[in-house]
Amino acid sequence: MRRGTLLAFDFGLRRIGVAVGDWETTLAHPLEFIDAEDNETRFGRIAQLIATWHPTDLVVGLPLSLDGEPHELTRRAQRFANQLRGRFTLPVALRDERLTSFDAGLRLREAGIRGRAQKGLDDAIAAQQILQDFLDNAPIVPLSGTDIP
Repeated sequence: MRRGTLLAFDFGLRRIGVAVGDWETTLAHPLEFIDAEDNETRFGRIAQLIATWHPTDLVVGLPLSLDGEPHELTRRAQRFANQLRGRFTLPVALRDERLTSFDAGLRLREAGIRGRAQKGLDDAIAAQQILQDFLDNAPIVPLSGTDIP
């Protein structure tokens, strides 16, 4: 069984949603959003989160058009994933994030959270959905002989 914590990111030009989860429970939770456009602030906060949570893996949402085609934000998210890998030397997986932001907004509206109150929260919930999808579809790793009691 895989062990450890994962952090996931819903990359945006203005905000980055962050979620946390772990391999043992395979549950993801919204954590926060980083509201900054400059890389120094963004990566400074990400460094703090990594120091706090000690993740074994990182997951970045890959924005694609509804028909699955890449666009400008796709390339920016891929660059962000490469920067994470280079700065923090952790495995980084990309995960299709189509409709996660839309779904996050819908969930917040259903919970009675509307308008400006949604800003940022929807990004963290989208990151949660990205991570939950990753955990739900991760390949099962067979137990090694040392894992058997």
